[in-house]
Amino acid sequence: MNIVLCGMMGAGKTSVGIRLSELTGMRWYDTDDLITQKYGSIPSIFEFYGEARFRELETEIVHSVANEDNCVVSTGGGCVLKPENAAAFKAGGGKIVFLKVDIGVLFERTGHTGDERPLLKNTSFEKMRSLLEFRTPIYEGCADITVDTNGLSIDEVARKIISVLGLSSQVKK
Repeated sequence: MNIVLCGMMGAGKTSVGIRLSELTGMRWYDTDDLITQKYGSIPSIFEFYGEARFRELETEIVHSVANEDNCVVSTGGGCVLKPENAAAFKAGGGKIVFLKVDIGVLFERTGHTGDERPLLKNTSFEKMRSLLEFRTPIYEGCADITVDTNGLSIDEVARKIISVLGLSSQVKK
């Protein structure tokens, strides 16, 4: 089984993914990191080739990791918006976990990161709220589990996911 983390940019997918990997001994992958390793920086891909090309590369990466076993996969914020990606993760035995977080927390974490996150370049609170409102039903629709992360530490979120998925016996003490 794989654990696939989805949610908005800044929801904690990378941090929680790393912690899940530490606690369970599962391998950890970050789809954005894999894209960067293979194709270069994400801002450059967006600038020179556009979002559509980035999404094609993302789907390629999804297919390369979806059939692995015993992995934690932190996805980019838009990854599961493409039904093909969510389906590939599920077909490969993945449990998709939506990390839900309030707009205020997201904006605090990412409102200044437009250079690293192309979709947030020159963003406003209202633009981010609109993006969250559009994406949340899609995240919820593909998720096997939704975890409200508001007020929880990275460790608490990871342990909650482990508990809900029944992996407690595998957790390193």
